[in-house]
Amino acid sequence: MTVTAVNGLLKAQQKWINQPQGGAPMRLLILNLMPTKVTTERQFLSNFAAVPGDFEITFMYPATHQFKSLSRETVAAAYVSLDQVYDQHFDGLIITGAPVEKIDFEAVDYWDEFGTIVDWAQTHVTQTLFECWAAQAGLYYQFNIQKRLVAQKIFGIYMATSLDEQSQLAHNLSAGGLLKMPQSRHTQLVLPTTVPSDLHVVATNDEIGPLIITAPAANAVYVTGHPEYDTDTLANEYFRDQRKHLPIELPKYYFKNKNLQTINDSWHQTSHQLYANWIETLKLTKVGL
Repeated sequence: MTVTAVNGLLKAQQKWINQPQGGAPMRLLILNLMPTKVTTERQFLSNFAAVPGDFEITFMYPATHQFKSLSRETVAAAYVSLDQVYDQHFDGLIITGAPVEKIDFEAVDYWDEFGTIVDWAQTHVTQTLFECWAAQAGLYYQFNIQKRLVAQKIFGIYMATSLDEQSQLAHNLSAGGLLKMPQSRHTQLVLPTTVPSDLHVVATNDEIGPLIITAPAANAVYVTGHPEYDTDTLANEYFRDQRKHLPIELPKYYFKNKNLQTINDSWHQTSHQLYANWIETLKLTKVGL
């Protein structure tokens, strides 16, 4: 269980030390759209360090994005753009969430590049894992699935109330509500009454809708939450919004008591298993190619 960071801000700052690897690692490309880039890097690196196998992770950025929290020069020096890896092939691509869900998809400054990357992945990546906003964006781009604003932010830890236990993604997660993940978003999917035949809903929650959707023909998995989140991520978001006097409710099913000091860290086992299951789907897909 070794993770090598090929690049990234953590590696540049010498805050992630690579360990020697044995055989041929799985090559993963992560399009990091989160403003908290260092935190997001560590979350993904740490999660895959808990997954069986060896991994080589490369971080990518959208070259057409206008950065606010970091300078373009800083990001470009630590990350790759699509042009720099265009001729390479990867076992998996992960596209993270982004705090742009209230904006129309086409109004996001890197929307055209997002589509270009998704199309490129069809011939250069075994499978793409879309998370949170990226899941909504991928479903819209590939299947014209719409989103809508919700009256109250979907915020907390939500478990699957319905699960396709035959799916590889559900392996070892089917008993006792084990599949759960953090959610933090202002929008939800608007699935049509008849879901397109190319899509398969693997897991849903009665309160907030789909948690995991797959599209085998598109070599894609869409996860509506943030399985990579740290224990304190939702707490940090809650107290941040309070300080800014933004409307925010307590994250559901998250704090253990009313003093808000103890967190019910109930999803990390799920996250490690979910990522391990996804890695197995990559292996199975490659065998079938």
